[in-house]
Amino acid sequence: MVKKEIKVISIGGSIIIPKTGFDIDFLKKFKAMITARVKAGEKFILVVGGGSTCRAYQQAAKEVSNISNMDLDWLGIHATHFNAEFVKLLFGDLAYPKIVSDPTKKIKTNKPVLIAGGWKPGCSTDRDAVLLAKTYGAKEVINASNISFVYTADPKSNPNAKPIVKMTWPELQKIVGDKWNPGANLPFDPLAAKEAGRLKLKVSFVKGTDLREFEKILNKKEFQGTVIE
Repeated sequence: MVKKEIKVISIGGSIIIPKTGFDIDFLKKFKAMITARVKAGEKFILVVGGGSTCRAYQQAAKEVSNISNMDLDWLGIHATHFNAEFVKLLFGDLAYPKIVSDPTKKIKTNKPVLIAGGWKPGCSTDRDAVLLAKTYGAKEVINASNISFVYTADPKSNPNAKPIVKMTWPELQKIVGDKWNPGANLPFDPLAAKEAGRLKLKVSFVKGTDLREFEKILNKKEFQGTVIE
């Protein structure tokens, strides 16, 4: 049998724990989707972000005290680990028992699901996902967030923003810039984009709650979203 490539999925905290509260129906269906594929012999690394929970803590801290960027990043990292612990519990015995915090170290395990959180200040879990792809030899990262596409501008503030179906890493870099700011709400971490470009990695952006489109990526079919390579 041909050894299947491990699938690296960067899941936005906004998908796991949205502002409106837990979507139990989605969580059940997401768990069922991953579990079914595990039973078919696939392996996954799920990198869980901090989402609005992280940004709420960071914003409150900044309003009360003069907080350094490093401390804001650490606050965000702890938020990702809490979210990751939650996801790990959902998968029970399928998941490796510890949260992966260093994406550069390969873990030897027979568990089919690894759950990762943030690593260190200066970047987001997007970069951790890219580094995990490098460490485990994956050629693609699936970026599951609360939007279907990368846009030419922020669609929430610019009505003329247009969705992009395919783009290159230099094109994305023009949109996200080249510097990391804690709590930044960008389609992809600028430092992660640089790293992915160097590795010639493919990243597929999909609306994480749309499991039909999500599964199309897993099945290597055309889907509604953005592909960067």
